Amino acid sequence: MIVQNIGIQAVVTLASYFIFTGVAFWALQAVRFDHLLRAGHVPQAQTLFVILAAVLGYLCTSFFLSFIDNTRNLIFLLR
Repeated sequence: MIVQNIGIQAVVTLASYFIFTGVAFWALQAVRFDHLLRAGHVPQAQTLFVILAAVLGYLCTSFFLSFIDNTRNLIFLLR
């Protein structure tokens, strides 16, 4: 039972990392980075774009998983 819960939690965590990173990547495409970066630095701009998407995805996932964990722990307050 405990091992199965750990496996489910791992799957949810990995899925949320990928989903939120994809959503962050999609959302960052609306930002015009060409005004902020120097001309001719395309590889650096693309690397920065991917890193920002990963960071935003990680932060959103951390918030989401923490929120779920805290709401699951509210049951202990009501007992």
